[in-house]
Amino acid sequence: MPGMRSKAIIEAPSVLGLRPTGVEQLPEALLDAGLAEGLRAVRAGRIEPPAYDPVRDPDSGVLNADGIAAYSAALADAVGGVLDDFRFPVVLGGDCSVLLGNLLALRRRDRHGLLFLDGHTDFYQPSAEPAGEAASMELALATGRGPRALADLEGRGPLVRDEDVVALGFRDAEESAVFGMQPLPSALHAMELSAVRALGADEAARRAVALLTGAGYWIHLDADVLDDAVMPAVDYRQPDGLSWQELETVLRTALSGGGAVGLDVAVFNPLLDPDGTLAERLSDCLVRASGTEGRG
Repeated sequence: MPGMRSKAIIEAPSVLGLRPTGVEQLPEALLDAGLAEGLRAVRAGRIEPPAYDPVRDPDSGVLNADGIAAYSAALADAVGGVLDDFRFPVVLGGDCSVLLGNLLALRRRDRHGLLFLDGHTDFYQPSAEPAGEAASMELALATGRGPRALADLEGRGPLVRDEDVVALGFRDAEESAVFGMQPLPSALHAMELSAVRALGADEAARRAVALLTGAGYWIHLDADVLDDAVMPAVDYRQPDGLSWQELETVLRTALSGGGAVGLDVAVFNPLLDPDGTLAERLSDCLVRASGTEGRG
């Protein structure tokens, strides 16, 4: 289980799927808040992204499509190296497009699942995404939908099957309908915020983990799954969301059962947290959920 396997932090400060708004400073902020020490994690390197191009690619309709593809391969190499060392990778983004590199590392090996913790479903197609940002499309791309340059990385797409995904805690149904986002596939397990609340975070997490069978699953955490009242330091804010305790409960359940093979954290924006208190709270939540808190 992850709690027994030593952890290795990879810094992945890419904002190729978003904009250079400050999200690229996420790794430094969480490391400065003591995340590595709290997790008793080694530092396994930093993958620098290529230069950001603000011009939307006319062929794919996606910003930085070629850069994201190249970055995904480099990040997959790094994650694969951590897995080869029998460590548990903790990837600090960046925007949500870093998920593609993490899943590519797993796809190179076997079939895996995905626990997708995000305030948004991020299932846009390029024609419906106003700015062409891959950080609003990564779940669609990971399941093989979208321009081939990103939906079929290394000819291995889809990186994860619909039935091997649980999206938990999202609350963007009304917004995504307004923009014309393609519907989530019926085989994908969708547990929106209201369903999590109805079940309770603990039961919802147990059910999610029970659905993620096979060789293990990756955990994707977008900070905006948290309630805007407690986590305003994100780029696309919306009301409501999980409490700190609910998120900790979900993560602890997901990390304690032995099935989790890695975790990424994305979209927390340190420029919107000038005194560092939210970085400390997020770091603390991750440490507590991982079960490393208080260990000698």
